[in-house]
Amino acid sequence: MFSHIMIGSNDIERSKKFYDAVFTAMGGKPASVDPKGRLVYVHNGGLFMVTKPIDGEPAHHANGGTIGFLMTREQVDAWHKAGLENGGKAIENPPGVRAMGTRQLYLAYLRDPDGNKLCATHRMETK
Repeated sequence: MFSHIMIGSNDIERSKKFYDAVFTAMGGKPASVDPKGRLVYVHNGGLFMVTKPIDGEPAHHANGGTIGFLMTREQVDAWHKAGLENGGKAIENPPGVRAMGTRQLYLAYLRDPDGNKLCATHRMETK
């Protein structure tokens, strides 16, 4: 369904530190930087990019928006820890199991240094 996700940042170097840490924690690689100075992360067939806004206005997060990443339970915990250690802020409940109807998910939430809401998701087996 999606070709990529791109978010804005007011400080690309700060974002690189944060996103390099959380992508490495989930089994990805640090960013490459394209000719326009954007951070490019490729992982599990997905493309995630971070850029300064092209309109020259300050970047800001989407109110009500969440970007979710699918990973193992162990990666969820490593991702959350790496995010906190690299400028992220814990939000909502601590990492843990959440019931979603008949399905259970192991989730962790962070805000990145620019305020974007991120979610690490592990889909648990249904019984």
